[in-house]
Amino acid sequence: MNLLAKLTATKAPAAVLLIRLMVGGVFLSEGIQKFLYPAEVGAGRFAKIGLPSPEFLGPFVGGIEIACGALVLLGLFTRGAVIPLLSIMAVALYTTKLPILLKSGFWKMAHDSRTDFSMVMGALLLLIIGAGAWSLDAWLNKRPPSHDRSPATKG
Repeated sequence: MNLLAKLTATKAPAAVLLIRLMVGGVFLSEGIQKFLYPAEVGAGRFAKIGLPSPEFLGPFVGGIEIACGALVLLGLFTRGAVIPLLSIMAVALYTTKLPILLKSGFWKMAHDSRTDFSMVMGALLLLIIGAGAWSLDAWLNKRPPSHDRSPATKG
């Protein structure tokens, strides 16, 4: 199995599209908002929570969320696309939800992190089972490899 086939392999049902729409749509939207409203959700927010180099980090994270969110929506290289998104979520949970847990307790943190938790679970599902039957990953896997199209086999 070649590298492309390994990266795009999926035997997941078509209904996984619903998870892709949720995960990809939220990350794409959040990435765009980091550019539209940098003071509230981009560099300004990153500075407020104490992340280093917020002027660089805000647009950088926004760009990753846009690119990887779009890949997830398309179902293209889905497993690879969710890995940086999971890393972003790990940092977000550590920097924004752990302080809530320590200050206000479990139930306040659970309430405030419900979207984060849903995004992590959705991304983990896509990492494990792939993009599903209605995806570009599935379409790429159905195409015969280019090395099998030799001139001798043409009719």
